Amino acid sequence: MLGLNNSLLSQSMHHFKIKCLLSSVFCLLATQISIAQSDTISFSTPTNPVNKKRIAVVIGTETVLYTGTLIALNSLWYKDYPRSSFHFFNDNNEWLQMDKVGHMTTAYNVGRVGINLMKWSGVERKKAIWVGGMLGSVFLTTVEILDGYSSEWGFSVGDFSANTLGSFLLIAQELAWDEQRIVLKYSFQQSQYAKYRPSELGKNLQENLIKDYNGQTYWLSLNISSFMKKETKFPKWLNIAFGYGANGMIGAKNNPVVFNDTGNQIYFDRYRQFYLSLDVDLTRIKTRSKFLKTVFNTIGFIKFPAPSIEFNKNGLKGSWIGF
Repeated sequence: MLGLNNSLLSQSMHHFKIKCLLSSVFCLLATQISIAQSDTISFSTPTNPVNKKRIAVVIGTETVLYTGTLIALNSLWYKDYPRSSFHFFNDNNEWLQMDKVGHMTTAYNVGRVGINLMKWSGVERKKAIWVGGMLGSVFLTTVEILDGYSSEWGFSVGDFSANTLGSFLLIAQELAWDEQRIVLKYSFQQSQYAKYRPSELGKNLQENLIKDYNGQTYWLSLNISSFMKKETKFPKWLNIAFGYGANGMIGAKNNPVVFNDTGNQIYFDRYRQFYLSLDVDLTRIKTRSKFLKTVFNTIGFIKFPAPSIEFNKNGLKGSWIGF
């Protein structure tokens, strides 16, 4: 029973952290829209040299979000549990690694916003790429360090590695190509599993988006035209996307016993899902509207619905809407 309680506690902490972090991420994305629209120049036309007013707004906003998240985590969670010496915690076998892919995707997309904000402020190119690109890793890894000093959890090397990989994928492309040809994206469809463990997987759509890994899919979206000759007439906005998901999970490592409405025990088969689909890179759609350009940059982390093929241990399955 103690082991089960610790397992549930660890899962609850995991989702609580994600909720706090994602709230700050959404605030950062909203900030990108609001400050872009308050200025005469969009994020697609950075300034040079450094605009002191803009850099002050960016640093101030990031500092408030960063500090606020850490204060919220400390006051709402960490303070209720004893501190310890720094130690590690291995959670690499949880959720069929969906959480790790989520960490990588989050670090990548937060870093992408960071680079946009740095360039918008007029920061020199390489410095903007490294400082802005590492924003996601720094943000997420700080929380891992706090875990390392809590007796109930520990520093997750798996999470740290995923954070770093997401940031380096972003930075490497920006340095090599001055653009993102391979984009990490997210999509969600409500699953049938949340109703069996709403406390763990979410009681409503808003909670499901964060908690229910069964409904989440993470995508590696590759822009085709960017690897072709510059004079090609191939649509510059059309991507091919490779997705990863998992299904049948109502517990982190193993599924607990659950029953249906008639009192019969239900068994769910846990398995991985791999997808092939088309996608749209919204940031490559030409428009004269500064607002649309900023919106496209902000929501570009969401996979565009398109026909897809799913591969899993049960075979192949096609869908008209891969999302």
